[in-house]
Amino acid sequence: MGPMPSGQRPASPFTPLDFQLVLLRRMADHNPDLVEDARRTLGASITDMREANRRWQAMIRSPRARSAASRYRSVLGEPESVAPRRIGDLECEARQWRVPLWPDLRFEVLVAANGAVWNEWLVRAPGAQGPELRTLDDLAPWSCTVDEAARAFAPARPLQGSAPTRWGLAFTAPDADGVRREVVAEFTWGLLQRTAVGG
Repeated sequence: MGPMPSGQRPASPFTPLDFQLVLLRRMADHNPDLVEDARRTLGASITDMREANRRWQAMIRSPRARSAASRYRSVLGEPESVAPRRIGDLECEARQWRVPLWPDLRFEVLVAANGAVWNEWLVRAPGAQGPELRTLDDLAPWSCTVDEAARAFAPARPLQGSAPTRWGLAFTAPDADGVRREVVAEFTWGLLQRTAVGG
């Protein structure tokens, strides 16, 4: 059999590295400098990041697309951990994978009994030391997850995100002088990206 004609080569598999580039692509709008540093750490170019995102979107939108739960398993391999999770009256399974770019975090997918994915985001790794969140100064980009900010500055009110992978929280937090301020925090894939401070 001769060589496969140009343009008909099978696509290379989508790898965990590609997936990390997809996470970064969504964060680039808010923190391009952090994303650039992370991309270089991964040894990837801007073109690599764009191509990974393009392929990810194509996978999601394909008529033959896998379910979200099986797609993550095919890309990231077997989860590092699988555990039952109860959210209100709902029973689900929490599957977590390592993310080398963020060693203290895990990518978590919450899967319902019928296989539907309820949530997909970055969370603190079990046993990892989370940040001490006391004032506005502690809310630096990429410093904390949605859950950590919500607990530190309770009661926090969830806000509609601007895209499926984005979340918002509204809460009050003290500034360096102890004056409480109204804060809106924006998260991408569960990781803090930026805050807007009111009066």
